[in-house]
Amino acid sequence: MSMGLLIIRLAVGLTLAVHGSQKLFGWFGGHGIAGTGQFMEQLGFRPGRLHATLAGLAEFGGGLFLAVGLFTPAAAAVAVSVMLVAGLSVHWQNGFFVTKGGFEYTFILASAAAGLAFTGPGALSADEALGNSWSTASAVVALAVGIAAAAFPLLSRRPIVAENASRQSA
Repeated sequence: MSMGLLIIRLAVGLTLAVHGSQKLFGWFGGHGIAGTGQFMEQLGFRPGRLHATLAGLAEFGGGLFLAVGLFTPAAAAVAVSVMLVAGLSVHWQNGFFVTKGGFEYTFILASAAAGLAFTGPGALSADEALGNSWSTASAVVALAVGIAAAAFPLLSRRPIVAENASRQSA
């Protein structure tokens, strides 16, 4: 069982970390803070550079913590939060399938991270080495915080379309 959890942690965590590095550093064909910030602005997340930095740090840091199995419920909550924001703000309107730009990918990463919060990281993890143990209650609390953390940027978005429409009618 521990080997299976290690494989899931590495797959999900490193995938998130690589995506975060695209946002933060422009690695692996990413656009860095400047390019990602412009995209965030188009989505209504202002200031765009700040949101790009926060999303990049969440993906990079949360992904690395998941991969090594350190503070697993909190790392999972960060992953759920950033994938929830991406899924709802970018992909939701395209339906489920990733082939059409849908939320399938963000859903799978968030679900796997949430699953890790509940199962724990397994014996082959930093949490285990440090003697950290997590309960179902800690997973529930962490994921509730992650969902609440996603709600803040989603609810504070100012879509450009709505802003331009209100300027034109004024």
